[in-house]
Amino acid sequence: MHLSTDPIDPLNQDVYALWDQLADFSVADSDAALTHLLSALRTMLSARNVLWGVVVRLPSPKRTDPLLGWRPRLVRVLDPIPAVAASVQKQYDTLWSDDVDLSQILSMSGDEPFRVRLLFETLPPEWFKGKHYRRHYLDVGFADSISVRIALNDDLRIRLFVFRDAQQPRFTARDGQRLGFVMRALRWFHRQQLLSHGLLIANAPLTPAERRVLLGLLAGDTERQIAQKLEQSPNTTHFHVKSIYAKFAVRSRQSLAALWLGRLR
Repeated sequence: MHLSTDPIDPLNQDVYALWDQLADFSVADSDAALTHLLSALRTMLSARNVLWGVVVRLPSPKRTDPLLGWRPRLVRVLDPIPAVAASVQKQYDTLWSDDVDLSQILSMSGDEPFRVRLLFETLPPEWFKGKHYRRHYLDVGFADSISVRIALNDDLRIRLFVFRDAQQPRFTARDGQRLGFVMRALRWFHRQQLLSHGLLIANAPLTPAERRVLLGLLAGDTERQIAQKLEQSPNTTHFHVKSIYAKFAVRSRQSLAALWLGRLR
């Protein structure tokens, strides 16, 4: 049974409303926009938690690397309770070691630009008796998940996981279709998210301090206003502004803003 994409279908009205809501966020409110998306997905799919992450492909992966060079760069969890945060950090660290799990290998494999997978359709029955499922699902209150992968270019992907607990029914193929329907239309949104971190166009990722200044620039604040809001000297703010322009290879605020409108490169 396939999900209807009829624009007048009442079941799709919350999806269209979500797209409109995300489009109304300013580029300076990218963090709030991401939280809004993850919260909406949790409600829409009757989920327990949602994780959004960015993985990048390293330029020189080891020949025997089971992850084919893909490694995490950013991770955001909607509800980062201590047990979940510890689990995410443990998995993040593991991905940089040689002790990777089958689920992680399958997650990174393949070249499809867009992919939705249900956990119980992806992994063999014996995997659910192993330590990874126990440690990173059952022990933190999860029992099932749907994952989405979106390739923004050859070396950068968005990964999204939606989790349910053991008291909820397993995700169905229809749930996967619904999530895929929502996410396919949001490449522009993920592009903005990565621009705000300097991961899509900048020559180097932005530091946390630079990112705070960047969001002020995109909000239309003057350098003096940014300095006051961040409680730093005007000279420090100006230094960060120059560094931001250099990383994005632009010379003005107007050229910087044009990147978010897709008018450059």
